[in-house]
Amino acid sequence: MIPVTKPYFPSREKLNKYLDGIYDRQWLTNNGQLVQELTSRLEEYLGVENLLLVGNGTLALQIAYRVLGVSGEEAGQHPEAITTPFSFIATASSLKWDGVNPVFVDIDPGTWCLDPKNIETAINANTRAIVPVHVFGNACEVEAISELANKHNLKVIYDACHTFGVQYRGESLLKHGDAATLSFHATKLFHTGEGGAIIFKRKEDLERAKKLINFGITGPESIEELGVNAKLNELQAAMGLCVLDEIDQNLAARADIWRRYKQELNDKVQFQNISEDLSYNHAYFPAVFETEEQAMAVAAALKDNSIQVRRYFYPSLESVACLGDHPVMPISNNISRRILCLPIYEQLTGYEQRTIIDIIKSELV
Repeated sequence: MIPVTKPYFPSREKLNKYLDGIYDRQWLTNNGQLVQELTSRLEEYLGVENLLLVGNGTLALQIAYRVLGVSGEEAGQHPEAITTPFSFIATASSLKWDGVNPVFVDIDPGTWCLDPKNIETAINANTRAIVPVHVFGNACEVEAISELANKHNLKVIYDACHTFGVQYRGESLLKHGDAATLSFHATKLFHTGEGGAIIFKRKEDLERAKKLINFGITGPESIEELGVNAKLNELQAAMGLCVLDEIDQNLAARADIWRRYKQELNDKVQFQNISEDLSYNHAYFPAVFETEEQAMAVAAALKDNSIQVRRYFYPSLESVACLGDHPVMPISNNISRRILCLPIYEQLTGYEQRTIIDIIKSELV
């Protein structure tokens, strides 16, 4: 079986050393030594400030919404946020779950990111924020989105879960927006088993978020506001530190696999238009086929050979009933029906990739 992805497992010997330290200190959670170390090292590696580790990527979004006044009492009676239909469900469901109605606008047909030209017409008195996604690590039009947000006094929270290590015009892509969120789920390029992070633009937002992820507690007998339990623990931090130690070899292996797919399938499928100003991380390999029928035939042929692909992202989120009634987003809907993400992970062998490519080509004759 060749899965669409595999978790990266770092050195067991190194992990054991971190675990020994946890046992020695008898400290499992509540901002322990390893959480502090991972926070510092990630800020240095990513080139950012005001990074807060949290329990997962969905919590990262929800804490950011609450801190920035998109949800909660300060948001008003019927808060809305403009977002993309071409994303994982958590981008929109995190809004809906927190009492904010997602308002979908369509994506750019080349970049697959939120199209700024579609945003302004969707802004109304209830709009509190724009929640774009850097899809597959590709940069949104951050300057245009910032201009719109400033014009209409809106917050910008980037779902940046695919952008670990991505540089845009020489700086971390995570520096854009009032906040940017990361997922450290087991299947991500960098992971802590489960986990996530928020990068805030302002220090004061970081300080408030630190309270919110620990029930609003600020001292042994002090609770300043409502909060939740969204902390990352020491065991997760230990895994993250080990994965971070080996991140360069992981990135290099994925880049080689990505380039081989691109070279072999260049005239067979449609690829995402990746910004020329981007230092890409090769976290995913999405391919768009000519028709949905062709994509499904390829997926079936691969499945017959015990090879897994994923329709990532499908369905287009405006069609998900639990998110409410929304108009059809033609571009997102069209791409979501024709897209497959191919297997890409550090352990994928050249022979396995050759097999995948040959099966795809045989279906596209």
